[in-house]
Parts: sequence; structure tokens; C-alpha cells
Amino acid sequence: MRQTRAQTKRRTRVNKVARKRRGQAISGWLALDKPLGLTSTQALGKARRFLDAAKAGHGGTLDPLATGILPIAFGEATKTVSFAMDAAKTYRFDVLWGAATSTDDLEGEIIARSDVRPETADIDAALDGFTGHIEQIPPRFSAIKVDGQRAYDLARANQEVELKPRTVRIDRFAREDVDLGPDRARFEVDCGKGTYIRALVRDLAVALGTHGHITALRRTRCGPFDEKVAISLDKLEALGHKAAGSGVLLPVATVLDDIPALALTEEEARRMSHGQSVSLFAVANRTPISGLTPGVVVQAVCGDRLIAVATVADGLVKPVRVLNI
Repeated sequence: MRQTRAQTKRRTRVNKVARKRRGQAISGWLALDKPLGLTSTQALGKARRFLDAAKAGHGGTLDPLATGILPIAFGEATKTVSFAMDAAKTYRFDVLWGAATSTDDLEGEIIARSDVRPETADIDAALDGFTGHIEQIPPRFSAIKVDGQRAYDLARANQEVELKPRTVRIDRFAREDVDLGPDRARFEVDCGKGTYIRALVRDLAVALGTHGHITALRRTRCGPFDEKVAISLDKLEALGHKAAGSGVLLPVATVLDDIPALALTEEEARRMSHGQSVSLFAVANRTPISGLTPGVVVQAVCGDRLIAVATVADGLVKPVRVLNI
């Protein structure tokens, strides 16, 4: 049926809106300095809107009361988000002794009190017991799923939440030498994936014969992203759509610096870009790298181009994530 002029104009407007909503095909990483009070999802939405990006995801959740490094992946970088999430992280945080809260931070209600204020020497002596691989029960108010539901949803509904201990890795747990008075202390922690700093503080306080909770938390590093390369939302908004070409976006391969790179020929790159495997023997002879055992994850590159994240298996280099950069 023939359309009227009004229908044609309306359809054109709808198509323009759809194109606008899709945004720009931007690829790369951004180290956002997340401000206080925003969820990670809200911060991601603002960054995506400021850059008019078609696709974005973040590499590690921060609570609304936490600030600091929130890695944001745009476009093809979203295929490498897991590497940011698995990366080592550094946190700086303040602890208030003498009170436990329902959330293990200042957002919750006080559920227990203690008159004990640990001595500095006792604190330092206790830290050794919280380094290395340790068992940790996540906070009741966490995103862990219990029977298909988030623990924080069950906790808010006043339902019993039974969370199982998990093994986490603490590489360094240090008290900072600042005088905050007898009720407070400041710490810095280097840790692995899945560590709950709130739970770490809760358990440290118990080991010291008292209670405690976090009053301030900042992530200063997440893998290769730190405060030196971070940008605030205010600055990002000021840059607007020019941000993509301003140098604040880091290459997609930034999160892959710790994994070996195998050089492909143009023909091998063409094949892998279509999802096909290439011979490990040919590639390894060209760029000999030790430790290319089955299951090893590698970068497959051609010149300056990242072709795929791949894995070694059965004498082949098999693409896991093909990147269209």
C-alpha cells in the first residue's frame, strides 16, 4: 500500500532516532574515576552517553559508596572484559572500630558494638593472618547468587542468607601510617579477583576482638588501569564526543599485556578473522615463545593489529574472540 507523505516523514524520524540510539562504533578502554554515590551501571551509562558509544561494558563492579578506577570497555574491547575482571586490584580504605553494620560499611544499620579499640602493634601483627590464599564468607549484602537470587535482595527482604566460604588471594595487606585517632585506621590491599574488602575488614576486626566496618573505600588500581590514566566524569562530559579522539581511550589490547603475542601472516590473519584456526607449529617457529602448552591464552596479532584472543590446543591456535578493529 502506498504511504502518505506524513507516514514517510514519521518513518524517517523513527529511523533517525534509531540510528542516534545506536551511537558511534568506538573501540577501546577508558579508566573512569567513578565518583561517590553512583552505581557502576549508572557511571557506565553516563560515560557511554558522553562518548555517544554504541556498545560498552565495565570490568569490575564498585559499590555506590566506593570511588576510583572503573575500567570501561567500548566496542570491540567488550570482548576482553573478562581480563579486566580477573586482574589484580588495589584498594585504599578507612575502618571505624567498635561497630559492626548490616552491610559491613557505613550504609548499613549498626548491629553490634564493642568498647575494644585495637592497638597499632596488634593490628600489624594480625595482618599476616590475612595474606596469601584465605577463606572468606562474602557479605550478606553482596551480588552473590543464592538459589538464583541475589544475596542483597534476600537480605533486604529480611530472609536468612547462608553464603559459603570462598578462597580469595590477598597479595599485600598494609596499614598506612596516618593518625586518625584510636577509633579509626587506614589500610591498603593488593588482592585478586572476587575479594570483598568489606568482609576482610569484618574478619580482621573479629580477629582483633572487636567490631569494625568500612567508612571510605577507593580502588586505586585494576590491572593495567590506575589513577595516572584515570579521567573523571566531569572531564569526560566536558570533552563530549571529542573524547574518543582526545587520547583518553586506551587500546583494546591494554588488558592483554600479560599474555603472550603470536605474530600472524596476512593470510593467517585473514583466516583467523573468519573464525578459522591456524597451525601452532608455523606461528611458533616464527615467534618462538616458551610455555605454549595446551590451554594457554594468547594474543594473535598481525603487525599492529589485534586479530583475536586465542587459545592453544591440538597443535593449533584457535580463536576464542575475534576482534574487528
